[in-house]
Amino acid sequence: MSGQHLPGVFPGGRPSPGRIAAYAGLLLLGAVVGLAGSLLQAAWFPGGLVLSLLGTAALFAGAREATGTQLGVVWPTVGWLLAIVLLSTGRPEGDALFASGIGPIAFMLGGMAAAVICATLWRSGRRDGGTGR
Repeated sequence: MSGQHLPGVFPGGRPSPGRIAAYAGLLLLGAVVGLAGSLLQAAWFPGGLVLSLLGTAALFAGAREATGTQLGVVWPTVGWLLAIVLLSTGRPEGDALFASGIGPIAFMLGGMAAAVICATLWRSGRRDGGTGR
């Protein structure tokens, strides 16, 4: 069963337990970066917004480089998105961690753009030293 192909989910076959642990860690790290970025961009505008977006993009690019796959970008993106969506929903009393305004919107859209860029356009260099020809 360890070599079964799971179409659409894991194109190369079933991932190793280490890779699954790495994906789970990236999911958690994405949530932490989403929480920290949400707090920082609201506390120190516009510098906090720039720093939050740079940290978010660095997480996504680092996840792609560490795993060597586009799927490596998906897991921190899901954690990041869950964190910021949960923080932006208000309670019945009207309290929400995200303030209204341009900062939170720019953080959400900028983070999603960084995820798409890292997953689709950015390519890892070949690790075997070849030229790719």
